[in-house]
Amino acid sequence: MFFTNGGLFANLLPRFPQLKDALGMDNATYGLAVAAFPAGAILAGLASGLLIRRFGSARVAVGATLVTALGVLAAGLAPVPLAFAACLLCAGAADSICDVGMNAHGLRVQRRFGRSIINSFHAVWSIGAVTGGSMAAAALALDIPVGIHLAISGALFSAIALVSLRFALPGTDTERHSVALEPDAPEAAPDAASPPAVLSRGRLVLTVACLVGIAVAGSFVEDAGNSWAAIYLAGPLGAPAAIAALGYIALTGAQFAGRLVGDRLVDRFGQRAVARAGAALAAVGMGLALALPSVPGTIAGFAAAGLGVATLVPAAMSEADALPGLRPGTGLTIVSWLMRLGFLASPPLVGLIADRADLRAGLLTVPAAGLAVVALAAVLAPRARARRTPGQGAAD
Repeated sequence: MFFTNGGLFANLLPRFPQLKDALGMDNATYGLAVAAFPAGAILAGLASGLLIRRFGSARVAVGATLVTALGVLAAGLAPVPLAFAACLLCAGAADSICDVGMNAHGLRVQRRFGRSIINSFHAVWSIGAVTGGSMAAAALALDIPVGIHLAISGALFSAIALVSLRFALPGTDTERHSVALEPDAPEAAPDAASPPAVLSRGRLVLTVACLVGIAVAGSFVEDAGNSWAAIYLAGPLGAPAAIAALGYIALTGAQFAGRLVGDRLVDRFGQRAVARAGAALAAVGMGLALALPSVPGTIAGFAAAGLGVATLVPAAMSEADALPGLRPGTGLTIVSWLMRLGFLASPPLVGLIADRADLRAGLLTVPAAGLAVVALAAVLAPRARARRTPGQGAAD
C-alpha cells in the first residue's frame, strides 16, 4: 500500500514542467494549480475516519489508490489549467484518504509487531516514489506520450494495490491500542501494565500543535522536491528534462535511505535527537545548494534535504497516535489532516516569491523549515520503546 501510494503521483511530478509549458502557466498560476492537490486532501481528510470505521483501513487505502490513479491520469490529459487543477483536487482527496488508511493499518501492524517499524513502511513509500519518478524520467527520455505513460503506470500500481489487499490484517480497526511508543523509562517487564500519564488540556493542545508543525515542516521540504525541483533545475539552471527529474529522485531516494535506518536510529538516540540532526542537515545542505547554485550541487542539496526530513512525518504520526488523553486514531487523523496545510501553502508561497524575486529565493523555505523543526522537536520523546500491554495480540 505504501509502495503504490508513493509510486502513483511520482509518475506525474516529473511531467510538471512539460504540462506547465503546454498549458501556458506562469509561476504563480502553476503554484495555485498544484496547490489543488493538497487542497483536495484537506477537504476530504476528515472523511477518512468514517470510511475506515465503515469499511476497514486496508480496503479504504486500496480503494482510494484506484481513484488516485484515475485522477493522476486525468490531470496529465487536462486541456486547460482549470481542468488540471480540478483533476489534482480529486487526486489529492483520494490520496489523503489512502494516506490515513495505510498509516492506520501500518500502525495496527506495528502494535501487533511489538516495536517501531513505521519508518520502514515510509521507506517503502520512498521506494515507490523513486520507482515512479524513474519511470517518468524514462518515459520522458523515450518521448512516450503523457497519456500512454500515466495509463500504464496507473494500471500497474492499481494491480499491485489490489493484490496487497489479500494480505492485510483481518478484523476491524476499532480495537484498542495494544502497543504504545513511550519516552524512555526504567526497565519493566514486557507485560507490565503502567498506563501513561494523562496530559493537561493545554499541554495536550500544545503538543499536538508542535507535532503538526513538525509534520508541516517535513511536508514543506517534500513539496520542494515534488513541485519545484524539476522546475528549478530545468529553468534557472538549464538542465535537460531527464536530468531535471533527478532532483526529485535524489530527494526521495535519500529520504528512503534515511527511513531505512530510521527505526534503528530512533531506538538508539530517540526521536528528538534524530529529528534535530536531520532538520539541521536539511537546512545546511539546501542552504549551501542555493547559495552556490549548480546542477550537481542542487541535486545534492535536494538529497540532503530528503535525508534530513526522512523521519519527521513518521515521528509526528507515531507520537500523535500514542498521545495519552486521545482516543485511538484521533491524534493520527489530526496530524495527517493538518499536515496537508504544508502541501497546500508551499506551492503558492514559493510561486509568489519566485515571481517577485526568483525561484532560488522561493526555495529558501526549505532551510527555514529545517530550522523550525530544530525548535519544535522538543516535544518528541528523547528515546522511544515499543511496550506490550496485557492481552497484546488478542485484539487483532
